[in-house]
Amino acid sequence: MAEVRDIILNGPAGARLDAALGAALEDFSRTRAQALIRAGSVKREQGALTDPAMRLPPGPFAVTVTIPEPAPAEPAPEPIPLDIVHEDADLIVIDKPAGLVVHPSAGHQTGTLVNALLSHCAGSLSGVGGVMRPGIVHRLDKETSGLIVVAKNDRTHRGLAAQFADHGREGPLQRRYLAVAWGAPKPARQTIDAAIDRHPHDRERMSVVRGDRGRHAITHMETVETFRGPRANPKDEAIASLVHCTLETGRTHQIRVHMAHIGHPLLGDPVYGTGYRTKAAKLGGRAREALDALGRQALHAGLLGFEHPATSEALVFERPPPSDMRDLIEALRDDA
Repeated sequence: MAEVRDIILNGPAGARLDAALGAALEDFSRTRAQALIRAGSVKREQGALTDPAMRLPPGPFAVTVTIPEPAPAEPAPEPIPLDIVHEDADLIVIDKPAGLVVHPSAGHQTGTLVNALLSHCAGSLSGVGGVMRPGIVHRLDKETSGLIVVAKNDRTHRGLAAQFADHGREGPLQRRYLAVAWGAPKPARQTIDAAIDRHPHDRERMSVVRGDRGRHAITHMETVETFRGPRANPKDEAIASLVHCTLETGRTHQIRVHMAHIGHPLLGDPVYGTGYRTKAAKLGGRAREALDALGRQALHAGLLGFEHPATSEALVFERPPPSDMRDLIEALRDDA
């Protein structure tokens, strides 16, 4: 069972919460203290304290810390159903549903794609990614659906990793995402070249950064279809657009960050599209219902192509978006 500790922090006024907690919990590092804070495990009567950089006020500062049971050193096999698109002796291609985390991490120790693969593949996964990410060559956000390839052996892992590192610039890798964005991007076809790094004030978010900070990131975007609201007049711009995005780099939240950066965040994005929630009022009734039912960013990895590392065969897989995203697209079309 989880352990609950009542602790009085006596750090100097202005000390960081994570530093003071790490000092008070002698059996925990500051990094572990940060993880507990971000997980909402450090509380006062007013609620959880989730910012590790919070500065302490003067005087004693009482907190209650809930310490979860230690997680197992390695993920365990779990019989989670998988939508298998292709499988052979060297690799497996999965159509990942929204809501499924790819590999275990803080807050998601079980119920991940890795747990499912350990059960399905019975131990035949590449060890290159380590015990927490066996066979994982690339990843999708938890709430992003679509195609993902997993290596069953080290040779295949290395071959696929080289293709993903190239991102299709010179090699055979193909990745195309389908997304629904607010508004109508102009021009309709453009390249977004903007470095990405952790948000300076929210470590759970990414942001576009200037100068030498951040990691190089390039997204190629093309508008496929535009949707006008039900009460739009001929001069009104589209309320939303269906776009294709291809990646020349692979950064965390890249498409979501880049689309928000150009002023067209994805519908349903709870992190990067919060400033556009009021736009939902301009949607038709069915589209509003579909967006509420979606409950996530409208993003689907619909096309994945690569060269099979063992056979050199060119493989290309396509999958339509799941029903929740299809319902949104159809509702937007009906409104138009």
